[in-house]
Amino acid sequence: MDSRNTKEHANIVFITSYLHAPIILMRMASVTLNPSYVKAYEVLSDEKKRQIYDQGGEEALQGGGGGGEFHNPFDVFDMFFGGGRRQRERGVRPTVHQMKVSLEQLYNGFSKKLKVTRTVICTDCKGLGGVAGSVVKCSDCKGRGMIVRVMQLAPGMIQQVQSPCGACKGTGEVIPAKDRCKGCQGQKKRKVEEILEVHVEKGMKDGDRIMFEGRGDEDHDVPPGDIVIILDEKDHHTFFRKDDNLVMNIDIQLVEAMCGFSRVIKTLDDRTLFFNVLPGEVIKHSDMRVIYGEGMPHRRNPTEKVGHVAFARFIRILNFQL
Repeated sequence: MDSRNTKEHANIVFITSYLHAPIILMRMASVTLNPSYVKAYEVLSDEKKRQIYDQGGEEALQGGGGGGEFHNPFDVFDMFFGGGRRQRERGVRPTVHQMKVSLEQLYNGFSKKLKVTRTVICTDCKGLGGVAGSVVKCSDCKGRGMIVRVMQLAPGMIQQVQSPCGACKGTGEVIPAKDRCKGCQGQKKRKVEEILEVHVEKGMKDGDRIMFEGRGDEDHDVPPGDIVIILDEKDHHTFFRKDDNLVMNIDIQLVEAMCGFSRVIKTLDDRTLFFNVLPGEVIKHSDMRVIYGEGMPHRRNPTEKVGHVAFARFIRILNFQL
């Protein structure tokens, strides 16, 4: 084999070893029988699962029938290689807030000011953490930000585990106390409070999300995260929502079932409806009557009602008492 072929062969071996390093490390990590490591190895070693994860993240894998708690498979990769791979690709993770809303608010729509706390890059030091040029390499980790520990799993079997350096908190850098930024205390980032104007549209439902792109936490060299508001509908004393329909349960007396009756219904926008059952109509337990056009409004066209019916369901016919 001539020198040129030897060099090409060496390059192939190096590239192959490099590309398979995560799989090898996943196999090593799976030996510990930690469920999250095993799940990570399964995803990284299966091309189809890996493609699903790349396209839709953890939710896509869970939606495909996987059960139990799922962990980001690249968290394990980051443990060995120093972290940040997926974060650099996708930016900072979103900040999620739940907001309690009433059925009236979902029916009519409303706006609300929400105070949130977010992490931003310090503007006083421009994210340096201190005076320019004062940052020095951490002596404990030699600037790598990670400490390597060797663990013996069994006789003749060892494992290298990397963990963030405690001295520099994984940054690889140390700032002398006298040179640290007063605004962030050398942390390069700081907490700030901001007010968001949250607009809930008519017809939105429980679990709907309102996104504030780029208004979440900040970090160096990655896009800022998003803030996600998840609507959490409170129970209503009269109605409960079924799709875009409103359902209410009514108790009636036996004499009302036989002779008819009237009810006054207060709507979610404070109107009054009159509901009548005529004498001679047969009413049985769990029967339903419909008031058309009084359901939830259309989210995209609030003047149109897509919940075309409001139900009245007779859940109990009380015994007639003399």
